[in-house]
Amino acid sequence: MKKFILRLCLVSSLLIGLIISTSVQAEQQIKNIEKIKKVIAARLGGIQKFDIHPSPIKGLYLIVAPPRVLYISDDAKYIIDGDVSNAETGEDYTTAYRNASRFAAVEEMKDTMIVFSPPKDKVKHTITVFTDMDCYYCQKLHKEMADYNRLGIKVRYLAYPRQGLQSASYKKAVTVWCSKDKKAALTKAKNGEKLKPLSCDNPVAKHYALGNLLGVHGTPALLLENGQLYPGYVPAARLAEALDRMKSGIAKQ
Repeated sequence: MKKFILRLCLVSSLLIGLIISTSVQAEQQIKNIEKIKKVIAARLGGIQKFDIHPSPIKGLYLIVAPPRVLYISDDAKYIIDGDVSNAETGEDYTTAYRNASRFAAVEEMKDTMIVFSPPKDKVKHTITVFTDMDCYYCQKLHKEMADYNRLGIKVRYLAYPRQGLQSASYKKAVTVWCSKDKKAALTKAKNGEKLKPLSCDNPVAKHYALGNLLGVHGTPALLLENGQLYPGYVPAARLAEALDRMKSGIAKQ
């Protein structure tokens, strides 16, 4: 199982860079490309941005629309919204694409993140955390930020007010993201300090919507560099050890 997970991590990393090129090659070979695009766009609520890949199953194409992964028949009559695996070997054909798709979707938000990082030359790992201002374990994670950074972990925050867009936590997140010094405001909010409410054009609702698409149900939710989503708080030392082990395993493949 460990070897499979490490192999999956490697495949996810490679797929992130291959998505565009393989999509172009696949589209050039598809007879019903326009019909397929029309059907997929309708299924995704009008979204036009997605990539088409060959799949290991004859007559099926894989659709990557970060963070969604679907399959469609070559005649555009059937859509599969789920995982595909080899019945004989158990090999998973979908998870690596889904992980790469998650990572790609999150990367589109990188300019709106609040980042706590060690010096650039000391960064060993990067995690993206969906956080709620009032969540106990989110606050616990943030209070240990010095430990995460000391161990070479860069922490990038996206907002995820668990109670929704009308909640007090949402308003606190908006205030944080509208503050001139966002890092200081976030730290104060995590420490329970009362902030003067602010309003501006902010990304909090987009962060929340992305979290829902990714399947975030609680906070903190940690997205790793290989696209795996891990629910819950992990102490700095244990997380660093797991990330080091994962990276070392990938390097040995």
